[in-house]
Amino acid sequence: MVEPHTAPPRRITQRDIARLVGVSQTTVSLVLNNNSEAAARIAPETRERVERAIRETGYVADPLARRLTQQHNQILGVFTYELVFPSESADFYQPFLLGLEACAERLGCDLLLFTSAPVNSGTRRIFHENNRLRLADGCVLLGRDMPRDELARLIAEDYPFVSVGRRDDASDPSDPALARPRAVPYVGADYREATAALVRRAVQLGHRRMLYVGSHSGAESAVDRVAGFWPEAPGGAHLNPAGRAAAELLDDVLAAGYTAVFCEELTVAEELAAAAGTRGVAVPETLSLVALGDALHPSAVSHDFTSFRIPRREMGWQAVELLIDILHARPTDRQRLLPCALVDGRTLAAPRR
Repeated sequence: MVEPHTAPPRRITQRDIARLVGVSQTTVSLVLNNNSEAAARIAPETRERVERAIRETGYVADPLARRLTQQHNQILGVFTYELVFPSESADFYQPFLLGLEACAERLGCDLLLFTSAPVNSGTRRIFHENNRLRLADGCVLLGRDMPRDELARLIAEDYPFVSVGRRDDASDPSDPALARPRAVPYVGADYREATAALVRRAVQLGHRRMLYVGSHSGAESAVDRVAGFWPEAPGGAHLNPAGRAAAELLDDVLAAGYTAVFCEELTVAEELAAAAGTRGVAVPETLSLVALGDALHPSAVSHDFTSFRIPRREMGWQAVELLIDILHARPTDRQRLLPCALVDGRTLAAPRR
């Protein structure tokens, strides 16, 4: 008689422990790792319940993960919150990836691109049931938007990482273990100073009626641009272009008498310049247009905009350098802003009197 095949019992995971106790997976991880801050951030009774569940379920930590947390294997992870391979996003990521690759090669490290996280609505989450973060010594994160709760959890679990792009302090108010904001290590571009420098240049040319066209909020990069605009722009104003045609925006600009427009997105500057050309409005003789960023492929842009150049490749390079410093506990500045080079262009001139 052939005995029926029985599958081996499923291995208990941290997610299972968290579900049984009714706490977050981060709390379970902090207890398991005996994190130095766990005692202050986790109630003693909660810690006791987690430890009891660990004993009763016979949970055993993944030996590979344990081994890799105690030594460096010269593998650095790369995680992108958006898909990196579609053609519409490839150009955005390429300069960062070139910097990452060049620095990793220089330092003798391999890069591991994490792609197993499922993509929902065009983005992915770094923490999922089968995440393999521990296969790498640490990770470089790329993405326009990064959930603060995930960044807070990475910090709480002492997982070494660096964000490409400035990030605000991270926290998760819904989880007591992550409620306190924590500083995020990053290498970003100094959009604030670059924007301020362009506004000062416009003021020196005589502009007094200036308009900022952009979201004005949201991602840190947008917030930084706005923060550079306001202090330097006398009589400055803001206009959100969302859902509005370029011709309509141009009507508002001309009706209000603005002489210089600072566009958060290069595509908006292009559309306004095209609308101005159709209307017979000379740029920059009648209306100055400034782009708060640069084009990855200048040949694809029809105007030589006054703007600034984002140091994308250098940001990728220094992100790897910073991650290595963190892994070896070297004293270093864990939040770096790199200067953007101003581009003179031909779309900013003195306003007509």
